[in-house]
Amino acid sequence: MQTTPPAEGTVPGYTRADTERRTRENRKNRARGPFERDRARVLHSSALRRLAAKTQVVQPGVSDFPRTRLTHSLECAQIGRELGQALGCDPDLVEAACLSHDLGHPPFGHNGERALDEAAAACGGFEGNAQSLRLLVRLEGKIVGPDGRSAGLNLTRATLDATVKYPWRRGEGGRTGKFNCYPDDTEVFDWLRRDAPPGRTCFEAQVMDWSDDVAYSVHDVEDALHAGLVSMAALRSPAERAEVVRTAAERYCDADPAELEQVFADLLAQPVWPDEFTGDLASLAALKNLTSELIGRFCRAAEHATRAASGPGRLTRYGADLIVPRRTLLECALLKAVAAHFVMSREEALAYQAEERRTVTELVDALWREAPGALDPQFRGPFLEAADDAAALRVVVDQVASLTDTSATALHARLVD
Repeated sequence: MQTTPPAEGTVPGYTRADTERRTRENRKNRARGPFERDRARVLHSSALRRLAAKTQVVQPGVSDFPRTRLTHSLECAQIGRELGQALGCDPDLVEAACLSHDLGHPPFGHNGERALDEAAAACGGFEGNAQSLRLLVRLEGKIVGPDGRSAGLNLTRATLDATVKYPWRRGEGGRTGKFNCYPDDTEVFDWLRRDAPPGRTCFEAQVMDWSDDVAYSVHDVEDALHAGLVSMAALRSPAERAEVVRTAAERYCDADPAELEQVFADLLAQPVWPDEFTGDLASLAALKNLTSELIGRFCRAAEHATRAASGPGRLTRYGADLIVPRRTLLECALLKAVAAHFVMSREEALAYQAEERRTVTELVDALWREAPGALDPQFRGPFLEAADDAAALRVVVDQVASLTDTSATALHARLVD
């Protein structure tokens, strides 16, 4: 039985249990606090670096402007750090969680995630959030325990808990869809969730989740405008706006079209929207001002509503909930729908998405046939040591999930084409 190591020390607003690490390790720089150390470990991880070549919305390499998963994560971290600090959270803890939130995404974004979930059906499926946790506690090479098993980055309990958006296993409590823990990661999941209210996310995770929504809803629209996939003229078109409203109602919120139409009209009436985007310096500055104003609008609304509900002082862990006003949620949903309608639903996009799903599926099949030799060295041992076919398949899925868009395409060309 592994004993819990002593905590590194307390941080204002947090207990010694919050700063515990699951595996004992020697102290290094005593000038750094536990959450500063967590942030540094995520920032220096290979999993974070790989996000530079993973799809956000527009494929990496199409041009130099659109976000990748890495730049999105960095922007999410900046938003989360400021919002969390304003509400009394430890800023390093929130930043570490924001940097970690997309680590488990496979190549080709959510499209690749769907394909990998189908390919991994025999071992419990695939979910990007569960894979992020798996990377942090197992797959990322940093700390090895006395039993010879990897402890991943060995982050503190509070930081790990702040990365958990969906604090349950697949199917637990009758839930379908997203989840945050595979069956063989249950032990560490139970450790990090010790004394946490069942099914509830901690305050820092709520800040991280809203920062993620703010970052990608605003920046996906910025990228789409810059790429010429959406124009201000299209946003003024009643027919196009009706399609955006329909998409928002179907995918991103529970509002009816009439309510969304009014919210959308009011949002687009704000003076921060440029008349048009032409790509010159003036329009680039206007576009950047739009993103800054929208991010500030969404964060201020959440900060003010949360303070009104919970009062002043430090808001941490399970002492409060982040409150986002309904109108702000609907504005964010409409921006998500803009990207979904104008970018992700294009015929061209649907065609390459189908090709990406085929690449992922065929990679899993090919690596399963060629394993362990075709696997990267870090995955060969776990494959050979797997107790059954399901455990071995999980190792193959770990390998495919670790690939970037570029390396997945290259490996597919070598093994399949």
